[in-house]
Amino acid sequence: MLKLLYAPTSPYVRKVMACAHLAGLAGRIQWLESAAHPVRRDDRIAAHNPLAKVPTLILEDGTALYDSRVICEYLADLGASADLFPAAGARRWQALTRQALGDGLLDAALLARYEHTARPAEFQWPAWREAQLAKVAACLDAIEQCAPMLATRAPTIGEVTLGCALGYLDFRFPELDWRARHTAAARWEEAFSALPAMQATLPHDI
Repeated sequence: MLKLLYAPTSPYVRKVMACAHLAGLAGRIQWLESAAHPVRRDDRIAAHNPLAKVPTLILEDGTALYDSRVICEYLADLGASADLFPAAGARRWQALTRQALGDGLLDAALLARYEHTARPAEFQWPAWREAQLAKVAACLDAIEQCAPMLATRAPTIGEVTLGCALGYLDFRFPELDWRARHTAAARWEEAFSALPAMQATLPHDI
């Protein structure tokens, strides 16, 4: 059985598990508890991943795969899911670019969150946090532009990542009220989030 070091709040873990559901592999993954943190290393993760980050997937032969981009492509290949990662051509590059857009939004959002939750108050830098949120806003504008072209059935890794990114904003940044200024993205996210793979992987605090 595959083993996944995870955190229930991680959008990157959600991305992996959504792909596992879409590839028909969710039942073959055992969840391993961890305490991933940007400062305090968890030895349970570090034993398999020198970055000590989740998600980390442990294969049956003990090989470890990381990060979410690698794990998602592995699961798509293992489950013979051709939709998630188109094999070639313009559709593949579009899917990978949208994955990068979603990952970039998440990277910036997490840095903004860590500035308040992981850094002591005396060392916090408000301008840094605002710069990360400016990246989030720019990503939202880009998602708004491409929203009418995004799939709600047979999604690629691009849609999965964007869906997890928008879901993370709902989970951790409700004050941004991103839907108010991004109505096309909001309509797409509402339809996409109804997919069983997305409903089965909603984030939650421990």
